[in-house]
Amino acid sequence: MEYVYAAMLLHSLGKEINEESMKKVISATGAEPDEAQIKAVVSALNGVDIDKIISEAQNVTTMTQYTPTQTSQKEEKKEEKKEEPAVKPEDTAAGLSSLFG
Repeated sequence: MEYVYAAMLLHSLGKEINEESMKKVISATGAEPDEAQIKAVVSALNGVDIDKIISEAQNVTTMTQYTPTQTSQKEEKKEEKKEEPAVKPEDTAAGLSSLFG
């Protein structure tokens, strides 16, 4: 995950995301850079419009507050609450008096 963070940091600073800059960022944190992971991240981001991806992710997040499952679960809970009959104190008293005659 730190390799993705390093790439995002470089991107936000307007720096080129390459193997050397990734190594510097990872080393600056005190961690030992993993060459294979760095190469994988750099090659995966080659040709990717990061700003576009971030924008799309923000749009998806702001468009939906709840997933359809969460929304339907909330509706079911509301319906369940409505179906429960309310017990009135008079009904309780009438039930108790019938027990004792």
